[in-house]
Amino acid sequence: MIVSWNITNKCNMYCDHCYRDAGEKNSGELTTEEGKALIREIAKAGFKIMIFSGGEPLVREDIFELINYASELKLRPVIGTNGTLISHEVAVKLKESGLKAVGISLDSLDRNKHDKFRKYKNAWKDALYGMKNCRDVGLPFQIHTTVMSWNKDEIIDIIDFTVAMGGAAHYPFFLVPTGRGADIAEKSLDRDKYEEILKLIMAKQKEVNIEIKPTCAPQFVRIANELDIETRFAKGCIAGRSYCIISPKGDVQPCAYLNKVAGNVREASFSEIWKYSEIFNELRTYNYGESCGSCKYKNSCGGCRARAAYYNGGDYMAGDSMCIYAKSK
Repeated sequence: MIVSWNITNKCNMYCDHCYRDAGEKNSGELTTEEGKALIREIAKAGFKIMIFSGGEPLVREDIFELINYASELKLRPVIGTNGTLISHEVAVKLKESGLKAVGISLDSLDRNKHDKFRKYKNAWKDALYGMKNCRDVGLPFQIHTTVMSWNKDEIIDIIDFTVAMGGAAHYPFFLVPTGRGADIAEKSLDRDKYEEILKLIMAKQKEVNIEIKPTCAPQFVRIANELDIETRFAKGCIAGRSYCIISPKGDVQPCAYLNKVAGNVREASFSEIWKYSEIFNELRTYNYGESCGSCKYKNSCGGCRARAAYYNGGDYMAGDSMCIYAKSK
């Protein structure tokens, strides 16, 4: 089970697609002690992987303390970052704190395109230095790429680049129009191109010895099965079932892209929210509508619940219209 805590809304970038609309720090973000109480609850609820995200998590001064605390509680702490703040010294401190892996964003092999998308001069160069610094200290890293219409033809090359850089994995994140991402919804792939790119990505898994995990693209499980590709992932969308997020102010949501609040950790314990939330328990029924409800891959894919909500007036149990199986809709 995986949980992601967006530990701050503060960020040194202002990316076009940011689901959190990050930039300035929010007032009322969880304190260090509240964060530690949350981490204890996360361990109590049976979660294994603890993602520290943001905003940009490395701007928070207590990040090393929080990572160390999660590690002491036998969680597997990892971090999602834009990579620009990972100096050699920071990489050493992250490893010493007990961090197990780093996810670094890279959306193009063209530095100018990446910098423009991230609204940050030298974002590309500094991200690569961050990768190198992780590699040099023996801290595993993976590359995260948001897949859109303008960079779709680079994805396979970015996988090869990940291998060349010594990365452990590549996670392509398919754009979900939420937060600032709603302003660039037209850059999402159509369902035919979505299916085509997913097939190319999964076929690439046969050629490389790193892990490839399409995210916000649960149909990859079906495609892997169709192409006879081995993957350790048996479930597509895990929102509310074995994954959730906590916002900087303590709101618990099924996923980063599904803006439905299941509860707040200042008002109820995380373990209680996880167990009893109406939203989570509805997601666990698999009672989907439309094409997802009648699909034979319902239990292994599940459709993207966040994308279903966006295109169906907030109904997160609706069919995922991005799927090729919904083409008749």
